[in-house]
This record gives sequence, structure tokens and C-alpha cells, in this order.
Amino acid sequence: MSTKTKRLGLVEIEKQFGPLTFGRLLKSHRLGEELTQVEMAKQLKMSKQSLNDLEHGRKIPSIRRAIEIARKIEVLEELVVQLILQDHVRREKLNFTVSVSKALKAS
Repeated sequence: MSTKTKRLGLVEIEKQFGPLTFGRLLKSHRLGEELTQVEMAKQLKMSKQSLNDLEHGRKIPSIRRAIEIARKIEVLEELVVQLILQDHVRREKLNFTVSVSKALKAS
């Protein structure tokens, strides 16, 4: 029996679980911290239903709100902005990939 853990990169994770979204990031953070939706919603000062809507992609927060959430859960703001923009692009069924780091380097 091997105890060696296989590390998965973003490509492997997305193949197995689907594309990374802001909602999936929130949910994975919550589960990693072993928090219920009620506990995390309280931490974020929002209702459980609002958190549930975010986790399931029914709602996409503004960039400013997403950055506030990122700060509270200590996730990179740049990643959250990229995910929010990509979620909007995906919702509009556009075939673009958003990259905030490339945009920052270009400016």
C-alpha cells in the first residue's frame, strides 16, 4: 500500500470537478475550514441563503464585494477578481478566458 499523495494541478482539478468558479472557491474554502454554511455566512456577515446562492453560481457578487469576501477568508484578491470576471464571461456564453495577471502586466 502506498501512502504517496498525488498532487493535482488546476487542469486536473478542473477535469475532475469542472471549471473553477467563485462559488466553487467559496465552497471549497468553507469545506476545508470545516465550516457549515451558517458559520461561514456569519463570518462573512451575510445570510445563509446568500452564501448558498454564491456557492451554487446563482448569484455573482460585484468585484468590490468579492474582494471584501476574499479579504475576510484570506484568499488572493487577484484570483477572486479573475474568477468573478470569468463567471460573468461564462454566464454570457462568450468564449474568452480571463487572466488578471496578464492584464496587470500589460498596464
